[in-house]
Amino acid sequence: MAMKMNTNIFQSPKYPSFSLPAVITSLRPPKLFTATSSSLRSRSNEVEMKVKNSPRSPCHVQITHSMPPHKIEIFKSMESWVEESVLVHLKPVENCWQPHDFLPDPASSDEFHDQVKELRERAKEIPDDYFVVLVGHMITEEALPTYQTCLNTFDGVRDENGASPTPWAVWIRAWTAEENRHGDLLNKYLYLSGRVDMRQVEKTIQYLIGSGMGSSTENNPYLGFIYTSFQERATFVSHGSTSRLALGHGDVKLAQICGTVASDEKRHETAYTKIVEKLFEIDPDGTVIAFAEMMRKKITMPASYMYDGVDDNLFDHFSAIVQRLGVYTATDYTDIVEYLVGKWKAGNLIGLSPQGQKAQDYVCGLPKQMRRLEERAHERAKKRPVIPFSWIYDRKA
Repeated sequence: MAMKMNTNIFQSPKYPSFSLPAVITSLRPPKLFTATSSSLRSRSNEVEMKVKNSPRSPCHVQITHSMPPHKIEIFKSMESWVEESVLVHLKPVENCWQPHDFLPDPASSDEFHDQVKELRERAKEIPDDYFVVLVGHMITEEALPTYQTCLNTFDGVRDENGASPTPWAVWIRAWTAEENRHGDLLNKYLYLSGRVDMRQVEKTIQYLIGSGMGSSTENNPYLGFIYTSFQERATFVSHGSTSRLALGHGDVKLAQICGTVASDEKRHETAYTKIVEKLFEIDPDGTVIAFAEMMRKKITMPASYMYDGVDDNLFDHFSAIVQRLGVYTATDYTDIVEYLVGKWKAGNLIGLSPQGQKAQDYVCGLPKQMRRLEERAHERAKKRPVIPFSWIYDRKA
């Protein structure tokens, strides 16, 4: 790697949801990986970036445009394949569910009030810590403008004019449109539940979108699609967990809401993992090196700059509850790494360069190393103090 990234900037030192639990961050790849990214990187621009509207205001140097220009042609050559094999994972708008389908209908005034009352009665039976997790998930989904922006930084696939007809651009816009329903649905549910301080929640959303995210993908679609593959599977796992917990608390409607969002995330995961699978077929050496580099950087939760105007460590505190409730844990992170290694058949690659072979050894050996540290992450999560959250009117969770 051309330069040492400060991983503490991108990752909570505690237990980030959808990212690597702190105890596992002690894993360091062999020093040989400090230079392996050279085959994926052209002359990179080092840009000072200061995230505004965040109490941390992290100032860090970030590498940009690390993919060699000649590799852009790989992504241009994939456009017909994307149209045939990736866009099929989108649903026609008329066939999609909408938030209205799961919520009280304001058009029927007589029934609306009764439906809201029933929703609130069910919500009363759910503990505060669950609502902290649900709010954190909703806030993460509502920061969608940041994620579309991130995808549009990837060289070779970005939507150049906001309405480009290329298959890559069509995917980015349509994926965003489908994802937009997730935050809408969870936001409206939480508003109707009466269980959370919506003004504090809304402030947190605004802070987060204003702060952006640090995914360390370097405008590089190799890194970017590995990142999105991981994130989509992580959100599938996490929303699936909140669905099961809601069912355990007796709220079948809320379980259906969370399960429906999880189903979308699974479908999107399939699309992104298929893209990386194709990259392994076209450029196995470059792709496995990118895979190793992304795993070395660690997958950071998109909402790691979360702030509510009160708690400077809000993301850390939220993440600890996610880990403690078993919504998304160190074990889940390792499971996803192991799944992707198998899904992409990283261990079966042949004809690799020396750098590629070292990358292959690293990613294939990583799950075993991480398993040894999982228990420590679980134990540390149990020891976190009970603290107040502004989202739930400063009640402690």
